[in-house]
Amino acid sequence: MIRPSNTLIGFLNFLTLLASVPILGAGIWLAHRASTDCEKFLERPLIAVGVFLLVVSLAGLVGACCGVSWLLWLYLLVMFLLILLLFAFTVFTFVVTNKGAGEVLSGRGYKEYRLGDYSNWLQKRVNSSSNWNKIRSCLVDSKVCSGFASKYLNDTVNEFYLENLSALQSGCCKPPDSCNFTYVSPTVWTATASSGTTDPDCLTWSNDQNTLCYNCQSCKAGLLDNLKGDWKKVAIVNVIVLVVIVIVYSIGCCAFRNNREDDAFMGWKRRP
Repeated sequence: MIRPSNTLIGFLNFLTLLASVPILGAGIWLAHRASTDCEKFLERPLIAVGVFLLVVSLAGLVGACCGVSWLLWLYLLVMFLLILLLFAFTVFTFVVTNKGAGEVLSGRGYKEYRLGDYSNWLQKRVNSSSNWNKIRSCLVDSKVCSGFASKYLNDTVNEFYLENLSALQSGCCKPPDSCNFTYVSPTVWTATASSGTTDPDCLTWSNDQNTLCYNCQSCKAGLLDNLKGDWKKVAIVNVIVLVVIVIVYSIGCCAFRNNREDDAFMGWKRRP
């Protein structure tokens, strides 16, 4: 007779097994259909997560429902390591996203962002040429600035300055205010005799719609500010997931104990 804890673990792992199929399928589909660096960046993590969930859920399902103790022990070991990993990642996320915020400008509806305000670890990631080239490709593919240009196309300069721009729009799609460029349109600005050049981003800016400020420090800072908000949301979700996994792990321990007791009972019955 299957105990309640074994039944519950089996049911939960059956649900996880079902969830792993579309995740794995999405990764395989991207591997064959991805045409951009941004899409290709997602395929391997999706396949890895799908395979991991598939293998672990099968081990938990068979171990709990079929009384295979060594499989259930392996399942619990993986769950324990996952708990440690999630805990460490959650703490790390809160630490690296603790620094950094946009600078409020007088008479502007948007903020501006400085790369030096963010944690050194995040700065190193975006200052890596190989990393930034992939990120830049994703930003171009997602049409962050083309949509921005269309949305504010009819704004006068005063109207534009009062717009509530996102961190990516402010950092990547326009030059920093310190450059004192003359506004023509949201993504077209001209340098004047009074334009400042102390900020390296002023020299990096280009009116070419595929360049703009994608290579600027302000764009990297805007991305980090956006990432900071997303990572904090992920950290909160991780805390919830961690609580759920700890509960499942506790139930799994009960199921493992049941298996051991059943094995001991069967061994006792076989004695002459």
